[in-house]
Amino acid sequence: MGADRKHLDDRQLDALLERLDRLCDEVHGLNRRLDQHDALLRIGGELANLNESLQALAYAALGQQGPQVRRRRSA
Repeated sequence: MGADRKHLDDRQLDALLERLDRLCDEVHGLNRRLDQHDALLRIGGELANLNESLQALAYAALGQQGPQVRRRRSA
């Protein structure tokens, strides 16, 4: 930061600060989206666990024999 340092006039400083404010707003928006994404990932994991539990219960309800599946006859 020697003699090459430029001095900003008020208009340039205001423009720079405005741009920084917009960048901060964009970063806040990205953080909100990331938080929502994390929440959706947790919900997806819980739904996968629930699905596995429901499948286990369904097979337990069937007992030792597998499901009876009737196939349609093709004409």
